[in-house]
Amino acid sequence: MQFSFRMPVAVHILLCVASFQDELKVTSNFLAGSVNVHPVIIRKTMGQLKAAGLVDVAAGVGGARLSRSPEEITLLDVFHAVEEEEDLFHFHENPNPACPVGRNIHALLDNRLQTIRGHMMKDLEAITLQSLLDDLKAKTT
Repeated sequence: MQFSFRMPVAVHILLCVASFQDELKVTSNFLAGSVNVHPVIIRKTMGQLKAAGLVDVAAGVGGARLSRSPEEITLLDVFHAVEEEEDLFHFHENPNPACPVGRNIHALLDNRLQTIRGHMMKDLEAITLQSLLDDLKAKTT
């Protein structure tokens, strides 16, 4: 299973915004330097985070701020903002019905993958941006 880079980038962005929003203007160029990606990727991700109600972005070089407190933002919120949940376990649509494995693969895995997805969503919901900020602070002091 492979996830996209969108969620780690989005979490990085939110951690930077939370860490620096009171000290400087958190712009896409500033964030691109921290994440080490092109500012276009930052702007696209910021648009998704804004649409999800996680950040406010001032036009031009006004910078970004969190829309909610870090205690209220979970990794599940971030996941829903930037990932396509239906692609979490994208299943090939047409396994060979003449093969005993192909004929039964959906019956074997569909419910199990849904259970795994449910556990993952619950785990993501339990982690807040504040807990990550606390861990970050412990690592930088």
